[in-house]
Amino acid sequence: MSDHHELHDHDKGLSHDLPRLLSRRRMLSLLGVGAAGAAVAGCATTATGTSTATGAATTSAGAGATGTATGTATGTATEEIPQETGGPYPADGSNGVNVLTESGIVRSDIRSSFGSSTTTAEGVPLTVTLSVLDVSEGAAPLAGAAVYLWHCDRDGNYSLYSRGVTQENYLRGVQETGADGKVSFTTIYPAAYSGRWPHIHFEVYESLAAATAAGDKLRTTQLALPEDVSTAVYATTGYEQSIRNMSGTSLAGDNVFSDGWSLQLATVTGSVGDGYTATLTVPV
Repeated sequence: MSDHHELHDHDKGLSHDLPRLLSRRRMLSLLGVGAAGAAVAGCATTATGTSTATGAATTSAGAGATGTATGTATGTATEEIPQETGGPYPADGSNGVNVLTESGIVRSDIRSSFGSSTTTAEGVPLTVTLSVLDVSEGAAPLAGAAVYLWHCDRDGNYSLYSRGVTQENYLRGVQETGADGKVSFTTIYPAAYSGRWPHIHFEVYESLAAATAAGDKLRTTQLALPEDVSTAVYATTGYEQSIRNMSGTSLAGDNVFSDGWSLQLATVTGSVGDGYTATLTVPV
């Protein structure tokens, strides 16, 4: 397993934390909580990730896993999904390499590298479907936006950065949202590496042109994967290290999701044999 440094990304100071704080302030404002009540509202998220709004997010994991995902989804789409760190491996030009301007990055199937390599990342199949909503327009579907999505491979490595895969660009791709605000990526289930809960990174851009020019982002955030499904996947060949890594952390203890994950916990259906589908609503 390669070394990862996302645990320290929240120590970058105010310039790094301000976007996330502003997003939290906007959420509090929408809930009718003023500055004096911010501390109380911040405590409204419990250790299980349950927010003050209601609506359970369940999983139907199929063969090998059943049950309810840890966390509770909000019953409204007027809260923006939290701003989070892009981590040390975004490949969006903010930390070294920029894959967004390369020909081939716009694609729905991100399992293989493009360009000089055609290596395919192995793992349990996963389809990720995101529904991007425009909060300023009453949570209407945000058509014509773009999503850049990336995550680690089965060994916990990030293409373009981690030792042994610096010449690969698999598990990265950009898609434009349709009239319904949706994008869908065909990929594999990511590993759990030391210190982090299983997750997927993504950025939302105003347009496909903005994304492929690595322009300004509407939101940088992360998607959390449920425990029961992750446990089933990590029991399969190739994910052995993930079993130990996930046992050493939790959503409540994760450096990204510890302050609440109700808007970021995906609903996952399917099975190990047939593959899984993860869905998430993304209000921005």
